[in-house]
Amino acid sequence: MNIVYASNDNYARHLAVSMTSVFAQNQNLPQITAYVLSIGLSKESRKRLQVIAGRYGRVLHFLDLDNIKSRFDYDIDTRGFDISAMGRLFVGQLLPPDIERILYLDCDTVTAQPLDELWNLDLNGYLLGAVMEPTIYETVKKDIGLGESEPYFNSGVLLIDLVRWRDSQAEKRILDFYKEKNGRLFACDQDAINGALKGEILPIPPMYNFFPNYRYFSYENLVLHSPAYASVTKDMFIGAKKRPAIIHYVGDERPWIAGNLNHYHKAYDKYLAMTPWTGTPKEKGKELYMILYHLMDYATVLWPELRWLISKWFGMKVIDRRKREKIKPDRRQVL
Repeated sequence: MNIVYASNDNYARHLAVSMTSVFAQNQNLPQITAYVLSIGLSKESRKRLQVIAGRYGRVLHFLDLDNIKSRFDYDIDTRGFDISAMGRLFVGQLLPPDIERILYLDCDTVTAQPLDELWNLDLNGYLLGAVMEPTIYETVKKDIGLGESEPYFNSGVLLIDLVRWRDSQAEKRILDFYKEKNGRLFACDQDAINGALKGEILPIPPMYNFFPNYRYFSYENLVLHSPAYASVTKDMFIGAKKRPAIIHYVGDERPWIAGNLNHYHKAYDKYLAMTPWTGTPKEKGKELYMILYHLMDYATVLWPELRWLISKWFGMKVIDRRKREKIKPDRRQVL
């Protein structure tokens, strides 16, 4: 199995947790090689990560991507996120040419079940496999050319046929799509992947990229807001809630923040204790916000539409701001 991450030094601790969980949960696999696309990883962090790989007898390679901004010939708006996440777009040219399949993972994921079935999944000619994200806004889908009934995928876990990726020039198509959108998309490269590779992504079970806040949504409500999600059976969704294989800590209720009440935080804490970063204190300053956020989780069970309204309000503020900035005249041209 070949796993790929992209990380800067600020996320090295979370990368260590994620990598440890993969190694620990898949000790039966004869081969696991990890590739880290490094955007400024320090020597100390690299040393610690190699300790983890050595402990499990696995191979770890670092591929420098410090010049990632120069790979875009246009300006991009990362919405305040670090540009390191976009390293996944360049896997085709950065990884060795003999690598035919990879499993890309975001650093804020924790593997809680073996991944051999996912790794051996038949992609049936699709370019990659990913899990649907039914809570995306319709405005976002419309902006990238997706209809209401078409699926939208999260890019935090990607099972990629690297041969087909290279042969189809997927990287170029994604970058060209991003450029056509002036480097300004709501979910950055995730939107570009969905727009450029429309129809070439195989939906995979939600257990392989499960968001903790989906625990509080009903299956029926998600299908109501995203008809494409009906291809996921209710049993699959409930099973993902009970026993997720990969937990993706998206949203604000992250397990490394002090006061968080994330239902799945124990998985992160367990593997953190198995890394050289064990004992790292949780980030303070958001304790009250964590309580309020968790109350919103429970409100989602009783009044799901309230959650949609709150989420959409915050999301649309970002979209509206970008639209205003896009039509704002260039003062250099006016003068």
